[in-house]
Amino acid sequence: MSERSLVDFVKTFSSGSNLAVEDDLGRGFVRLQTAEAERRQAKHDIRSVEDIVIELLRNSRDAQASSIYLATGKSKNQRTLTVIDNGVGIHPSMHERIFEPRVTSKLDSMVMDTWGVHGRGMALYSISCNSQNAAVMASEEGLGTSIRIGVNLTELPEIADQSSFPKLKRGIDGRMRVNSGPHNVLRTVVEFALVYQDTLRVYVGSPAEIAARLVAEGRSSIQQTGSSPWEDPATAPIWLRPSLAHNARDLLSICADLGLTISERTAHRVMAGEIKPAVQPLERALNSFSEAIAPQIDIYQDARGLKLTKDDEASFSHSLAKAFNTIGEKYYLQLADNPRIRVTKEGIVVTFPVEKE
Repeated sequence: MSERSLVDFVKTFSSGSNLAVEDDLGRGFVRLQTAEAERRQAKHDIRSVEDIVIELLRNSRDAQASSIYLATGKSKNQRTLTVIDNGVGIHPSMHERIFEPRVTSKLDSMVMDTWGVHGRGMALYSISCNSQNAAVMASEEGLGTSIRIGVNLTELPEIADQSSFPKLKRGIDGRMRVNSGPHNVLRTVVEFALVYQDTLRVYVGSPAEIAARLVAEGRSSIQQTGSSPWEDPATAPIWLRPSLAHNARDLLSICADLGLTISERTAHRVMAGEIKPAVQPLERALNSFSEAIAPQIDIYQDARGLKLTKDDEASFSHSLAKAFNTIGEKYYLQLADNPRIRVTKEGIVVTFPVEKE
């Protein structure tokens, strides 16, 4: 029997899934044949930090998470992303292998969504190839997952304006859509959360704000049940572990294990309730949405005003960031993001988003 006849014979008695697999890795994971991975090719590869964010959100969605926590921070040319979810989790034996090419748990459940095909086993591989570091910080089957990504922004760019918030508009079909705002991380999260608002909650904030959110939610959950069934935080679900800390030093250690980098001083402030928990960007966008009729324009008002070019604004922001370092070192402060510049009729207003070390 020829090789072609043998393949046809096997196809006759197979659903086709086995022929798409190069290797069964166990725990529900497989490595796809190259041809099958190419068949599942996504609309685009990783070209920006925002692309990484959407792929991580899709992974958590596919892991059946109902809550996703995105911690993001920037230091000079380094962007750090940590995504924690309450999904099905990953067995430790697969923590490194999921970043290899064509490795997926979605052999028969490939997903086609707004952002293309998902489940070809190339998203995490592409992320690892385009970042300085990519690792599963903590995950167990049934306990959720924490993944941390470090990006060199000189090699993989992000939208320059990461502080502007997207605005929503209701379409003629009655559905809410993002109407304006730069395609930054916040807009990426809001667009994703809009699609899955009935089944998912997505929180975004600094590592300290995410830690505060996890502590608050965990304490609330434990209070409802009356007691904690976990004496050892390492055996608890990933997202509940920060709430099991007895003191700031415990919290500091737990957060480090989850990929949330905070200082001991910040850990004390989280335990004391002094750090405001991270919020859902979608909830904020919905709260700020208004269908009220816009006020009529006063044609006699002087509409002349100053407008900075993008290049001048970027240069000015860079100079301000350098100048800030002199006072930041003295008072143990660091910029959480680029200085925000707003031009008004009265002048130029500058805001420095800061984090306390």
